[in-house]
Amino acid sequence: MAGILDSVDQRTKLAGHNRLELLLFRLHGNQQFAINVFKVREIIHCPKLVQLPESHHTIVGIANLRGNAVPIIDLSYAMGEPPADNIQEKFVVLTEYNRRTQGFLVEAVEQIINISWEEVFPPPMGVTYMTAVIKNREELIEIVDVEKVLSEIQGFDQTVSQAILEGGAGLGVGHHILVADDSFVARTQVKTVLDQLGVEATVVNDGLAAYNQLLAWVDEGKFDDPNWLAMIISDIEMPQMDGYSLVSKIREHPVLKGLYVVLHTSMSGDFNESMIESVGADQFLAKFAANDLAATVEARLHVVAEATAKANGG
Repeated sequence: MAGILDSVDQRTKLAGHNRLELLLFRLHGNQQFAINVFKVREIIHCPKLVQLPESHHTIVGIANLRGNAVPIIDLSYAMGEPPADNIQEKFVVLTEYNRRTQGFLVEAVEQIINISWEEVFPPPMGVTYMTAVIKNREELIEIVDVEKVLSEIQGFDQTVSQAILEGGAGLGVGHHILVADDSFVARTQVKTVLDQLGVEATVVNDGLAAYNQLLAWVDEGKFDDPNWLAMIISDIEMPQMDGYSLVSKIREHPVLKGLYVVLHTSMSGDFNESMIESVGADQFLAKFAANDLAATVEARLHVVAEATAKANGG
């Protein structure tokens, strides 16, 4: 187990090639689950835990790891299954999501697999706590919607400050934003912010759907007005086409190549800054802070408004 994450740094070469590596693990029973290796910092046997009164019922305790207090979440319990027993015999997957570090208590860690995003498919309708499914050696594996899990435990404020709302008043009129994210919770969060800003948006759940929507708009002549689509807000991890590949496809297209793209992701900021430069995205924004997202959108709308006024002789 100690060596399962050896050479993770070398795996960054997969990004931008529509590939990913998944850490497979089990909770109760034989069902396998997965999360992206890039979000995993370490795998350890469950350490000594300190119980905190009034904490969320799925948090089994706080671990002191290298001087940092890290909440340990019973992932099975958080996903609606019975709580884990014999906690000290379990493993903890330490992760970094949405600007926070937390550990997930799991029954067993299996392996790391390397696959193409084209082999990752959206989950069946009505399924919760899952962003996608894959098949590995004839076994179906569920990719966990960690953002949904964390939103129910930690909560995220989706209210935009009044100052930002006043600064962006009226800027979104006549303009549009395309949003791509495979997490229902993340899509809802972004749409809530855009609604508060008064911006119309089209929301899709993966990179391929986003690219196909852009091609449809090309055919409809939407881009005869170069300022109509103010920006694209895209997740990175998505079935069928990831955010990096989406940006690359956009930059290769003669009509779409100038579109402004923000990659909005819970993945590591340092890694993404270098990837954004290589694939040609315009900005990286870490999930999820309503005011940060709103300020980013507002800043872009100001630029678009100035360009529109200039084009109209204003």
